[in-house]
Amino acid sequence: MTMHDTPTIALVGPGAIGTTVAAALHEAGRTPALFGRTAHDHLHLRFDGGEIRMPGPVRTNPADVETTFDLVFIAVKTTQVEAASKWLSALCSANTVVCVLQNGVQQKDQFAPYLSKDRVLPSVVWFPAQREVDGSVWLRATPRLTLPDTAVAQVVLTALRDTRCSVDVAKDFTSIAWRKLLQNAVAGLMVLTGRRAGMYSRSDIENLSLAYLTECLEVARAEGATLGNEVMREIIEGFQRAPIDLGTSILGDRQAGHPLEWDSRNGVIQRCARARGIATPVSDLIVPLLAAASDGPG
Repeated sequence: MTMHDTPTIALVGPGAIGTTVAAALHEAGRTPALFGRTAHDHLHLRFDGGEIRMPGPVRTNPADVETTFDLVFIAVKTTQVEAASKWLSALCSANTVVCVLQNGVQQKDQFAPYLSKDRVLPSVVWFPAQREVDGSVWLRATPRLTLPDTAVAQVVLTALRDTRCSVDVAKDFTSIAWRKLLQNAVAGLMVLTGRRAGMYSRSDIENLSLAYLTECLEVARAEGATLGNEVMREIIEGFQRAPIDLGTSILGDRQAGHPLEWDSRNGVIQRCARARGIATPVSDLIVPLLAAASDGPG
């Protein structure tokens, strides 16, 4: 495939993030094949000023897949990787690029049991999208992805060129991925309060967030991220500027009684800290509470 070709595209996991990317591709005339746990006859994306309705179906049986694809977007939660792995052998050839639209900084490691690491392309997702009760997805900001500056990133750049979902490539992807992880880590506080972004206007929550970010930032730097102290204030002010009803996917999962991505968003920071001998007293309190919340109501 040359950079001028349009790759054949599949998407696994048409939830909030997956629907956004699929709808952007469909709008540009590059409708991907859709696969997931639940059958749908269409996808519906809403945003300020319009909507996109994308025809399905969302197919649910890997045994029915008849061809492989040049590019596969994986948009399942980190808690669903093992269950989604059945799609990989069905959809992927030895040359397929798998772009992971997922939280965390360990996407390559998570998919290593199923794919060659050089075919796995991690990403950072920079937009809030949430599933509504009617099954539609509400996109609340301009969609953007960041990818590492590698050869296989070109396939995604080609697929998403001239769509409403922009793509950046970064030579220092590690720093960008850890910056987003810090943002996701602090968003985990919403689970413990049952509140949305409006809670960050409280001075006590702001102070707790700063204490948590201080230790998280030390871990990020130890893991190779180049991030200044100003990142902590930027993250908190971002929550404070957000609509007060803006939630996060981990809060949505908690309210729905689903398993939480606490390990990839919060636990990973604690683990990296322990491996490097860094004290994390705030993590040592927050992580067990998030883990317990993920276990269920009992």
